[in-house]
Amino acid sequence: MRAHRTPRRAAALALGTALVSLLATSPAGAGTSGLPVVTATSESAALYDDEAGGNSDADDPAIWRNAADPGRSLVVATAKEGGLKVYDLGARLVQSLSAPKPPAEDDAPGRFNNVDLVSGLRTSAGRADVAVVTDRGNDRLRIYRIDPSRPGGPLTDVTDPAAAPVFSADQSEINDQRTAYGLATWTDKATGRTYALVSQRERTRLALLELVPAAGGKVGYRKVRTLDLPSSFRLPDGTSWSACAEPGELPQVEGMVVDPATGTLYAGQEDIGIWRLRADLKGKPALVDRTKEFGVPGVYDEATEECVPGADPGYGGERLSADVEGLTLLQKRGGDGYLLASSQGDNTFALYGRKGNAYEGGFRVGAASETLDSVEECDGAAILNAPLGKRYPRGLLVVQDGQETPEVPDGEGGTRTATGFKFVDLGAVVDAAGL
Repeated sequence: MRAHRTPRRAAALALGTALVSLLATSPAGAGTSGLPVVTATSESAALYDDEAGGNSDADDPAIWRNAADPGRSLVVATAKEGGLKVYDLGARLVQSLSAPKPPAEDDAPGRFNNVDLVSGLRTSAGRADVAVVTDRGNDRLRIYRIDPSRPGGPLTDVTDPAAAPVFSADQSEINDQRTAYGLATWTDKATGRTYALVSQRERTRLALLELVPAAGGKVGYRKVRTLDLPSSFRLPDGTSWSACAEPGELPQVEGMVVDPATGTLYAGQEDIGIWRLRADLKGKPALVDRTKEFGVPGVYDEATEECVPGADPGYGGERLSADVEGLTLLQKRGGDGYLLASSQGDNTFALYGRKGNAYEGGFRVGAASETLDSVEECDGAAILNAPLGKRYPRGLLVVQDGQETPEVPDGEGGTRTATGFKFVDLGAVVDAAGL
């Protein structure tokens, strides 16, 4: 989630900015400026989060591989109130789907937050590749069938009209927006059943939802179980610590990914770190890594809607600067590969071994030119380690860019909030990071 979108994120950004300055002169912060730099090969057209731009705000991408013609693969990406965008491998817009209108004038509008894909999902109309999306505005999942031969665009909405809210009891609770947020899909190899793991906005709760076929080729879901991650932590000095936030809010999860080989879920609790747990939400979660800000006390200032950080007791990690955002896997044969995490607070990406989760390095996405700029405040990320035609023979990395340039005036003395998606040659990442 972009740092300036809510008071809570503004608070986290203020805390993170102060800590980045502190850590830049300390051993824990050393090395981030020396990370290798890669550049994007192309980018989507800027999305603008204003009325003229349809309140479009780039967030999370997923990469669909066209097995029949890999060079015609697609990137499916969320744009909040701007709905769903579909791009070709040249980052050109192929299709745009609107988010649902609000049920009533004073209700929250549809708002697409995260997206993930399922290959060969069982439906009443046969097997299908689908994109699953969290509609944060309506607290529901939306499911789209992918068919590149379909006239008018490859995606078709196949959501069961009877699909119920994920976390809310009624429209009043939906309007409070403690709703479906982060997302990862998972197919259990033992049973063949397919699930969506969904996090709740401003809470620590995760829900396991089974995707189920409905009449007419539609797809619905049913809740299997939930799990709450911690919101407070016992520090080595015996004190208890909670991340500073706006009153009433808890440290939420957004970025998530499941390792299909092991059924392991990785969940990024934005202010805390990366959790590893079973995708069926059974068993005990374990922290893979902590943010640099972990354990740092903060006091929320209602006047400025920011946190005032205290002294760093030194219990945080060395690699991740809050927020922890997009998580994705670079999969290799035999279970090898890497977990990638967006370290939003310092505009870097961290890489952890898929086996054992040891830190293996990181990188930045720098500017290729004045117009093809660097990546800042990255939310979502997606990797596909497979040949994608002549353009990406070694695979593709797509990342959200939270500060798209060049800046465009808003007509009122400021600039329009612009975001987008950067397409990066995965081979360049592998070479630069020495993977």
